[in-house]
Amino acid sequence: MDKIKHFSKVSFGFIYTLYNPYLSPTTDCSISFVCSFSMILKSIILFHIALCLIPNLGHALEPEEILVIANKNSHKSIVTAKYYMSKRKIPADNLLEIRVTDKETCSRIDYKVNVATPVRRYLEKNGSEIHIRCLVLMYGIPLKVASPDIRSEEKIEIRALKKRKDALKHQLQHIGEEKKKIRDDIKKELNSVNEKIRKLGKEDQRASLDSEIALVLEKDYPLSNWTPNPYFWGFKDKTLPIRKKHVLMVSRLDGPDAKTVKRIIDDSIKTEKKGLSGIAYFDARWPDPGQKKLSAYALYDRSIHLAAERVKKSRRLPVVLDEKQGLFKPGACPDAALYCGWYSLANYVDAFQWKPGSIGYHIASSECSTLKNKSSNVWCKKMLERGVAATIGPVSEPYVDAFPLPELFFGLLVDGNLTLAECYLISIPYLSWQMVLVGDPLYRPFRTVR
Repeated sequence: MDKIKHFSKVSFGFIYTLYNPYLSPTTDCSISFVCSFSMILKSIILFHIALCLIPNLGHALEPEEILVIANKNSHKSIVTAKYYMSKRKIPADNLLEIRVTDKETCSRIDYKVNVATPVRRYLEKNGSEIHIRCLVLMYGIPLKVASPDIRSEEKIEIRALKKRKDALKHQLQHIGEEKKKIRDDIKKELNSVNEKIRKLGKEDQRASLDSEIALVLEKDYPLSNWTPNPYFWGFKDKTLPIRKKHVLMVSRLDGPDAKTVKRIIDDSIKTEKKGLSGIAYFDARWPDPGQKKLSAYALYDRSIHLAAERVKKSRRLPVVLDEKQGLFKPGACPDAALYCGWYSLANYVDAFQWKPGSIGYHIASSECSTLKNKSSNVWCKKMLERGVAATIGPVSEPYVDAFPLPELFFGLLVDGNLTLAECYLISIPYLSWQMVLVGDPLYRPFRTVR
């Protein structure tokens, strides 16, 4: 498993090979971009033929398959949970009240004892009577799980390694470029020291609570870095260490305040009755590159182009695609129903007039690092404040290839056969990592519009 995590981070060329379900892991990464992505598009078309072959995704998510999790330490958490269950007709027995901090970050021990353990206990106790496929985390449940505590002996080792790191940097500064072998040896040791510091510091073990709890049924897996998602369509033919039956869908009904949560619920239900209307906005940074081998960022930029194409072909909504370096300007996007774009780090641009029931996400680091901090300008929080019904974002640096693939997420969404949570699960590459889905998991904005 550690090897899977390692090679998936080393080469994005290999990542996009993995994304293509028709290519083997040994395929040369120089294969043309158009080959990989055209095959992914064919995979999306074939998706519904294959649904019956995929365990637990043979039908759209139903209310009785949802476990709602609320925090006893937050009165508003319980109130919003019961409001949601009443609106969606979720059985009363499908409510689990836990007692955990109501802050946005909890410790790893707090998560394990007060969140994961009661959730797992509920699922194991009721598994024969209640088939749960999705967890809904309510307002008041922590957003993030912190890195495990560093032991005193680890702190001592980190200090020693940092001293060695400084010494190696000093050596590099005083050795001429002509002494290439010596410089290469120093750089190699410096990289090794940095890696040891990273592992001892355990920063790669922090995660969104949502992404972590998706694996609550998998009792033993490494916490470092990410875990490949067996439901991700790009991994469908791969042998992965996590089994599908141990993966749950997870969505969060959360926001700056409880009023926002109730608005999300109401907008989602109301929109389903008539179908989502408005305009789909896609904000790429470069023109469509066509048949070229692409880097990580260009790959996702190309996927934004393909997402726009998928929505346009569906005839669900009119599409506006911008392919210039700049972002949409303030006030430039009236009647926004769908959105995907990038890259403005923690700096929401007020370009959109969001339609009730709108869905969108911005590809940038840490855009869901908080939903409560009043002074924060991160995209997820601001989009919820401005009126979206659903959004996606990371709580910390995720790397670009951890985001849902835009063409896959929006392609499945406009198809209308699956719920929001299912579209997300199939399009997200990694679990036990940084990503969060905010929205009603049952939401199907195009279910009645044909």
